[in-house]
Amino acid sequence: QVQLVESGGGLVQPGGSLRLSCAASGNILIVYDMAWYRQAPGKERELVARIARSGTTVYVDSVKGRFTISRDNAKNTVSLQMNSLKPEDTAVYYCNAKISTGGVISSWNYWGQGTQVTVSS
Repeated sequence: QVQLVESGGGLVQPGGSLRLSCAASGNILIVYDMAWYRQAPGKERELVARIARSGTTVYVDSVKGRFTISRDNAKNTVSLQMNSLKPEDTAVYYCNAKISTGGVISSWNYWGQGTQVTVSS
């Protein structure tokens, strides 16, 4: 039983900042890639940022220079620091992780429940 629990969403004014956090718990052997996705109403879910165990990161172009993804391998957590927020960043943000639990399948893709981020005046 693996769970991803997110926190940190909320309402913020344009230009403001928020920090999202996600903790993986349960029968975990190894957490591989961790990522943040987002989905706005009427739009497809998109990858915002991804980070490998090594620390290598990937960002969608629209957030480069504004968002920073980080992780703590010892705690199985991932965070997304969001600065200079824009109204277009408004969406439900989802934590994602590939995790090995020692089962027959080497790893599974897990999702958090999602947390709302609203950027508005």
